[in-house]
Amino acid sequence: MTTEQYSDPNSRQTTPPKPRPRTTLLTMFRLGLFQMGLGIMSILTLGVLNRVLIDGLAIPAVIAAGVIAMHQFVAPARVWFGQMSDSKPLFGLHRSGYVWIGTLFFTLISFLAVQVTWQVGSGIDAAGGWTLTAQIAGWTGFLALLFTFYGLALSAGSTPFAALLVDVSDEDNRSQLVGVVWSMLMVGIVIGAILSGGLLQQLEADAPIADLQASINRLFIIVPALVILLVILGTAGIEQKYSRFENRSSLANREDKITLGTALRVLTASRQTGLFFTFLLVMTISLFMQEPVLEPYGGQVFGMSYAETTRLNAFWGMGTLLGLSSTGFLVVPRLGKQRTAAIGCWFVAFSFILIILSGFTQNPSLLRGALLLFGLASGVTTTGAISMMLDLTAAETAGTFIGAWGLSQALARAIATVTGGAVLSLGRQLFSNAVLSYGLVFAIQAIGMVTAVWFLNRVNVREFQDNSRKAIAAVLESELD
Repeated sequence: MTTEQYSDPNSRQTTPPKPRPRTTLLTMFRLGLFQMGLGIMSILTLGVLNRVLIDGLAIPAVIAAGVIAMHQFVAPARVWFGQMSDSKPLFGLHRSGYVWIGTLFFTLISFLAVQVTWQVGSGIDAAGGWTLTAQIAGWTGFLALLFTFYGLALSAGSTPFAALLVDVSDEDNRSQLVGVVWSMLMVGIVIGAILSGGLLQQLEADAPIADLQASINRLFIIVPALVILLVILGTAGIEQKYSRFENRSSLANREDKITLGTALRVLTASRQTGLFFTFLLVMTISLFMQEPVLEPYGGQVFGMSYAETTRLNAFWGMGTLLGLSSTGFLVVPRLGKQRTAAIGCWFVAFSFILIILSGFTQNPSLLRGALLLFGLASGVTTTGAISMMLDLTAAETAGTFIGAWGLSQALARAIATVTGGAVLSLGRQLFSNAVLSYGLVFAIQAIGMVTAVWFLNRVNVREFQDNSRKAIAAVLESELD
């Protein structure tokens, strides 16, 4: 959506804003380096560390998933960080300063989380198995607290970054920017899977804890340092050259700026935002419930090693990369953003059926092929949904809108992580067959994707554009009076 320009007669601006150049393809790839770093980090937390907790330390899946999901439960902070980046620049920049500080903190916290994980393991060894002794409960609680701070740091960096994408793009090249930047996220997942698999190559499924600790400590030193470098290379100088924030927002140069209360009034100006919020919630839960169970699925059902289950991420990552990189340039311009997202959801549901069949047939090749299809369908869905998300954003409060969409997605991923672990635990209680236990998770995901299509079909972008423009104008005018 492109909001109308709202003029403030008391504005102190005396000269017109400097025109900004259009974002080039090279700049899109540079911006994608930030997303590449996030993809790499996701492998460390949701892939490697998750399996260490469940398989290596034998922590119940629902508890391990709940601990990791704490970084998603602080998602409401995304709205606040988004609004802060709208109104309070850091280092003279609305977005980049938050991106840099957030990155520094979440990479540091990831290493600290691993060290606390080993303390949990020591408590389990001392107790002779998992039980909630004071030592185990204390270290597990501290680990959950660290993941809470990890989530805050992630929100501080990723929400202003997504708002930066709105700032540097126009409607006619936004789907291409989404395709490139989110493709780089998948590149990061593939690189993270390959890099982690290489560094953990010598570890077998029953590797001693001492060997596991040495290898994973090294992994969590090398990779976060690489991520910091990628973020600096990807964002330095971009905002100064390409950002249209000052040009688009009549509030950018006001001394009082826009308040959080006003930003939230803008956010709730159209009922369509609520419908789209719900669609994002249901779609994201259904898309990511498999994250905490996919690698244990490969280990327990197919007998794969640590390196082999880590590389499973590369298959769906490559499929998603293909879907993202092609959809923004080839599919969205022909079918539109909403139809593209709906088609993607249907194919995601089908891929989960294939993942279940692979377990019954004990066919690792079918599993890898299903994950490739799942990735491709996810890429199509993601491109359509994110392109819609960036269009349903007001220039004056871009950070706040992005924070709200990020809140929906982060809450959904937190719910997905916990629900995936909980459904797996329930499946183990209901079925003695491991395939049925894991299949219950994948079946619920397929049903969820069909439900997401139902909500998506009720989102009316034209209504949002027609009604919210007037409502937003009224909110801003009352604030400026």
